[in-house]
Amino acid sequence: MKTANGFARIAAPLLLTVIAVVVPARAGAQSELLTRAESTGYMETSRYSDVIDLVDTFVARSDWLHLGTMGYTHEGRRIPLIVAGDVADASAEAVHASGKLRVYLQGNIHAGEVCGKEALLMLLREIAAGEHDAWFDDVVLLIVPIYNADGNERVTLGNRPGQNGPYGGMGQRPNAQGLDLNRDHMKLDSPEARSLLSMMRAYDPHVAVDLHTTNGTRHAYHLTYSPPLNPNTHPAIDDLLREQWLPAMTARIRAQYGWEYYYYGNTPFRRDAEPGWYTFDHRPRFNNNYIGLRNRIAILSEAYAYASFEERVLASLYFVQEIVGYAAEQQRAIRAAINTADDTSLPGTELAVRAAHAQSATKVDILMGETEDGVHPLTGRRQLSRAEGSRVESMYEYGNFRPTETETVPVAYLVPAELRSVVDRLRAHGVEIEELALPTPLVVERFRITETEQATREFQGHRERRIEGTYESVETEVAAGTWRVDMQQSLARLAFYLLEPRSDDGLANWNFFDDAIESSDVYPVLRVPAGQ
Repeated sequence: MKTANGFARIAAPLLLTVIAVVVPARAGAQSELLTRAESTGYMETSRYSDVIDLVDTFVARSDWLHLGTMGYTHEGRRIPLIVAGDVADASAEAVHASGKLRVYLQGNIHAGEVCGKEALLMLLREIAAGEHDAWFDDVVLLIVPIYNADGNERVTLGNRPGQNGPYGGMGQRPNAQGLDLNRDHMKLDSPEARSLLSMMRAYDPHVAVDLHTTNGTRHAYHLTYSPPLNPNTHPAIDDLLREQWLPAMTARIRAQYGWEYYYYGNTPFRRDAEPGWYTFDHRPRFNNNYIGLRNRIAILSEAYAYASFEERVLASLYFVQEIVGYAAEQQRAIRAAINTADDTSLPGTELAVRAAHAQSATKVDILMGETEDGVHPLTGRRQLSRAEGSRVESMYEYGNFRPTETETVPVAYLVPAELRSVVDRLRAHGVEIEELALPTPLVVERFRITETEQATREFQGHRERRIEGTYESVETEVAAGTWRVDMQQSLARLAFYLLEPRSDDGLANWNFFDDAIESSDVYPVLRVPAGQ
């Protein structure tokens, strides 16, 4: 049995051997077309300048590729948006004019989870080389390989310490403000999130793929994935993903590469928790859940942290290739699911404001695995790597969510003019609002607060708020200048979650109504009930 020091003495030469062997195998074309991961034998990950240089090179070599800008980071870095397809240029107008299915691919929202960034650079190289020309009969790709560009530049050897490479370090999870960008889709505190929403409003992608790297449970999957998890997601979207798309992709990966992919999950970390395979969270602060509430197809991937860095990058690349290939083949079915969601009338129906994990009807077989202990060759710290082999464990799956509390969707919400930050957020999300020109007498529903409390600890710059109470019917004159949010719009599911007072991820939860709540026992947003 090797000692820690003995392992360290052996590991470093082995890494040099890997560099010598892997680089020629991956080179294929000119060395200037390699990612930094490839050119260093997967010792390092690409810096921002590497990404920009490669993107410029690929765009210059291909008529399929057009360079645009999604927005800017907190520190002012440009977030490159590469449009791939049979379009005139990178503008939203050109993309919409093509009439083709729009697929958004995003990497590096957590800048220590660098597999997606490297995979998307490799995908761009393949496109520039003409390997995927057939896709562009049916789809246009919107590719952002480095979303959290500021976090990407904060490389240390101590970030994500248990992860199996890159040994030369990686960026940090949050952005330069210290915000987790994958918790910022509702409150929009970061310029990165606002840049993303600007792109969503302009390009309106039908499909969005968000690439991550997982950790935690030691399973035997090279990659796990997730559809939207909020129970308010339209069933047509959920059914398309769970019944068709994700199973088809999983089968293709298994047949072509012999690797197993499955729904994201972890076994419980707490000993007192019920055993099972648990997915993460239903709230739309997370990217895939948020996009589901916009009535669009969303898929999250999590490459397995303890696989080698090279395997994680390739697992992400294969995942994206199969996702895009399926989108090109099934673009009519995808459009049909989205149109069904957009055309569904919500007023008078019940939607969830809070939810909990739902247990599967029967136990499922989960592939569990083991890790091997080693030592990081540069820091001497404990390092885990995926061990070969797997075992099947039968357990209940908690892979989706059930509503625990609901509310009836109104005909409209009425937002007072003075709530400027609320109106700003609604506009940033793209929710349609209209200003009342004249005072309007109405019978409305008013939420009377019976209880409210804030979290004792700050989270992402906020102390989250929980509200309890009941609606009451009142006659009132709604002031001119009030903003009306009509719920017969495609973003009605999102508007509902943003504005309902008991929503577990709405604007009230994120403190946007604190001043009004602390001075009154009445929630300031009114509802026009169904039937009016």
